[in-house]
Amino acid sequence: MTDTQKTDPAVTLPAQATDSPEPLLKVTGLTKHFPITKGLLRRQSGAVKAVDGLDFDVRRGETLGIVGESGCGKSTMGRLITRLLEPTGGTIEFEGKDITHLGVAGMRPLRRDVQMIFQDPYGSLNPRHTVGTIVSAPFKLQNVTPEGGLKAEVQRLLSLVGLNPEHYNRYPHEFSGGQRQRIGIARALALKPKLVVADEPVSALDVSIQAQVVNLLDDLQEELGLTYVIIAHDLSVIRHVSDRIAVMYLGKIVELADNKSLYGEPMHPYTAALMSAVPVPDPRRRGAKSGRILLKGDVPSPISPPSGCRFHTRCWKATQICATQEPPLLALKTGHQVACHHPENAPDQAPGDKPLPGAADAVTTASE
Repeated sequence: MTDTQKTDPAVTLPAQATDSPEPLLKVTGLTKHFPITKGLLRRQSGAVKAVDGLDFDVRRGETLGIVGESGCGKSTMGRLITRLLEPTGGTIEFEGKDITHLGVAGMRPLRRDVQMIFQDPYGSLNPRHTVGTIVSAPFKLQNVTPEGGLKAEVQRLLSLVGLNPEHYNRYPHEFSGGQRQRIGIARALALKPKLVVADEPVSALDVSIQAQVVNLLDDLQEELGLTYVIIAHDLSVIRHVSDRIAVMYLGKIVELADNKSLYGEPMHPYTAALMSAVPVPDPRRRGAKSGRILLKGDVPSPISPPSGCRFHTRCWKATQICATQEPPLLALKTGHQVACHHPENAPDQAPGDKPLPGAADAVTTASE
């Protein structure tokens, strides 16, 4: 599916309109801290702040992409909004209903509407069960009897995701990685969910197979009117599938914008650095300056994140205010939110502030 198709309302919104006044999912102040204990009494000595205050919503029928470096909290966020993890704080609303602290019994009916596609197609399928047993599990857990019988429905789902329905009795080890991921997709779609969270759905697959799975997800969205939250670190995949994109850094969203705006005019320096790392396969540019931004230093520990803006320790634009005041996520233009005191492609929010010592040395520009 092309970017033009992705932004065409007639294509992406057959079943659910994104201009609905109420978002399908609304997240406010979401946090998840994993305690660190020590000693015989297992006393808490600290916490890993994996997710530390997220605010976003997901509109009906759209695809929200979540991108960032490894360890920024993307996968933890995905497990929080599907309620596979218990949040430390904040609220999660699905179709206007607060599901933040629902127990197992309270979440059971919602499992039909919220499903997840996992990253590892090898670890997410039980090797002792046949494909038919795996894909039919949601029906049995929810006591749902599909029309035409269980086997016929499972075979229809296998055909829907591009697998041979006659392989109903085969085991996962008889399939390739791409085929296993298709089995996982079929299982996630069994109960016709409204929201599907895909955690790195193609990162474990060969590059030649990734495009097939990504196009399958696009086709299924058109056909079934699905809403996606897709988590990935591959900027090319995110650009291809997403309507809006959220960039995460160290447990927080630093930029949230529509596809065209984010890739055309990124505002956060971290986003600009990420974009500069995307290779351009153009032999005519060989030998020319790439404009690649190389950040120095490592990502700080989520156990003790920096004060103020969490990116200021690696930012070439950092000033005194960046080290002391955390920038709020503000809409600097329609549909484009950024948490930065000195954004790119936008007015400076703190003009004249004194630069931090060594900030200019935090980055180098590389040539090809």
